[in-house]
Amino acid sequence: MAVDQEKIREHIRGILEAIGEDPDREGLRETPDRVARMYSEIFEGIGYTNEEIANMFNKTFDAPVNNDMVLVKDIEIFSYCEHHMALMYDMKVAVAYIPRDRVLGLSKIARIADMVGKRLQLQEKIGSDIADIMEMATLSPDIAVIITGKHSCMTARGIKNVPAVTVTTTFRGAFAEDENLKDRVLRLIELKQDDNR
Repeated sequence: MAVDQEKIREHIRGILEAIGEDPDREGLRETPDRVARMYSEIFEGIGYTNEEIANMFNKTFDAPVNNDMVLVKDIEIFSYCEHHMALMYDMKVAVAYIPRDRVLGLSKIARIADMVGKRLQLQEKIGSDIADIMEMATLSPDIAVIITGKHSCMTARGIKNVPAVTVTTTFRGAFAEDENLKDRVLRLIELKQDDNR
């Protein structure tokens, strides 16, 4: 479903009036249109199901014989909290999986994370949705998604705790069952210190 830009323009104009601004002043005349275009971009993921995203980004290749973990980390995304429509920023996503017969193109992993971020949601849901899509795209049940991020609903309002960082983890299959594998992926993304150092 496409974003209804006309409704957004109308409502943004109303919000500007409600906060005491003049939507006809020079700096705000084009704001409703700018916001409508921005919302079409930043909320693009709302228009797709997880299955549709998996089908968009499922380009795979033959896997090597001895499959080990594939990890892509430091994927930068942003999203918006469904409670305040506040920006979730400085988000870094790490996605790991154990390939079966096929490996997913590396850029597809970043594209999946980016598209999932373009929704109103909780950070926990981002990890769960990325894991669901990765499982569909790779046909592997062994998925780990670790996300760190800041939430402007905590840093810019309310408690105003600027340094606060939220970490969420989603472990499926072997990553949920094997503590050594879980520890290994956490060490590789540097969230867990290696005791042998």
